[in-house]
Amino acid sequence: MILRTLWAAGGALALTLGAVGIVTPLLPTVPFLLLAAFCFARSSARLHRWLIDHPTLGPPIREWQQSGAINPKAKRLATLSIFITFAASVLLGLKLWVLVVQAVVLGSVLVFIWRRPDA
Repeated sequence: MILRTLWAAGGALALTLGAVGIVTPLLPTVPFLLLAAFCFARSSARLHRWLIDHPTLGPPIREWQQSGAINPKAKRLATLSIFITFAASVLLGLKLWVLVVQAVVLGSVLVFIWRRPDA
């Protein structure tokens, strides 16, 4: 019972962060929705079904679960967010080693995103 409550709390937190990501450009939405679905699947069949069947939040989760696909619009938005983030880091004059680490991590994320099939 305690474990199910912890999974539900984790799902609620992930869902909240995903919802914030809808209106905040630099916070990702879909990874948090996937995490919420994962947590809800372990805590409550009702919550999991609600999230999967939700008209707005459900499609990217179903697309990922069915084929590992990412919507092309989401790919473009993620790419734009990554470039804005890196440009802001450069403009802020962060240390070179920070920029190198950031470039490697963000570049890896871009490679992953663009290698996924289109939803």
